[in-house]
Amino acid sequence: MSPRFATSSDALPLHIVEPESLDGWTGSQPDRVAAWVGASGFTGALGSALMVPGEDGAPAMALAGYGTAAQRARHRFPLAGAIPQLAPGVYRIASGMLDSPETEALGWLLSAYRFDRYKTATPADRHLVAPEGVDAGRIETLAEAEYLTRDLVNTPASDMGPEALEQAARDLAGRFGASIDVTTGDALLEQNFPMIHAVGRASVQAPRLIDIRWGDAGPKLTLVGKGVCFDTGGLNLKPGASMGLMKKDMGGAANTIGLAQMIMALGLKVQLRLLIPAVENSVSAPSFRPGDVLTSRLGKTVEINNTDAEGRLVLADALALGAEESPDLMLSMATLTGAARVAVGPDLAPFYCDDEPFVQALTEAAVGAADPVWRMPFHTPYETMIEPDIADLDNAPSGGFAGSITAALFLRRFTEGAQRYAHFDIYSWQPSAAPGRAKGGLGQGPRAILSALPKVLGL
Repeated sequence: MSPRFATSSDALPLHIVEPESLDGWTGSQPDRVAAWVGASGFTGALGSALMVPGEDGAPAMALAGYGTAAQRARHRFPLAGAIPQLAPGVYRIASGMLDSPETEALGWLLSAYRFDRYKTATPADRHLVAPEGVDAGRIETLAEAEYLTRDLVNTPASDMGPEALEQAARDLAGRFGASIDVTTGDALLEQNFPMIHAVGRASVQAPRLIDIRWGDAGPKLTLVGKGVCFDTGGLNLKPGASMGLMKKDMGGAANTIGLAQMIMALGLKVQLRLLIPAVENSVSAPSFRPGDVLTSRLGKTVEINNTDAEGRLVLADALALGAEESPDLMLSMATLTGAARVAVGPDLAPFYCDDEPFVQALTEAAVGAADPVWRMPFHTPYETMIEPDIADLDNAPSGGFAGSITAALFLRRFTEGAQRYAHFDIYSWQPSAAPGRAKGGLGQGPRAILSALPKVLGL
């Protein structure tokens, strides 16, 4: 399923109407149209729509309620809320002002997403001709990458284990002519990725590190995505209710794959590297244990106080590898902590970064990209919380405080060499359906990052 704008020459006119502009609009219409709108009770409320018949009784135009500015501020894709109220067909925007034509056009495409791998879904049957003045190709590229991210997250671990995640990465590399190298199983020990191996060795599907490279000129950009395809919690077994969404624990990998696809499809002049440690945190005889001390790629030792804090372990080895090339910018994305959800809820993508130009560029870009982010602190005084008695680092500090911050501080210990580093502790899941956002897997952060890159990297 590829999101595309319609090209119909006989699309129905769609008029965007705010409550305060309704009287003026109806006053400019023929009496029969004004009478129909008046009799319908249409007010221009956000999320409402009205089909207006012509003299032959067939639909001649449609109205979409756009609400007030205050109401729209509560929604990411305000226009998309009206789509289900429209009759099936093809539409073109004929009048009215949109706050952001690009954002609303993207929201329309995203509203057409269906996850139909296991159950036939009703296909989207309300299509839009690209609004005038927007870059239709770019918007379609953004939507296609979001579809990919959602599909990867929505697929259960029975069909999206480390092997399938590797295949998704190979498909991506093949499509854009990128190189790919995969280190699997005991070869991880031979090539010094001991923590990736330790976390994934209990699974019937061997752990692996996926390494994609694309582009041979421009700044070096390295993306690292957490690819824990299912997280039982290991020997610190999660309760059943907490395991229900663990198919999405590879959401960091899915988001970096989506971001990499956008970068390559749009031809950004960067040297892109994508690193994905792909594992399943399972329970069997070889499982790593609470109390174990693991040695990382950098030689730093890590005391395991909870095997359910495994994501930072696999990311640490991958970050250490990425930092060896001193990239101009290195980003990690992971569904890392429940503490981040407690702090900012499911809608925001919290991120950590000490580079002020990147922070400013990302924060500004997030607004236009309809991809909200929120800065969190690398609070250095909390470093002592991740320093246990018998090892260099603690993977799960006791006390229950500042869980997202201490996880970010842990990761930062493995990024020395990178010129700039930012970490995103995302949720990658939409708990309930909203306009443009179906319930289920979700991209969080990639569009904001993409929009910020030209300014950050001087592209």
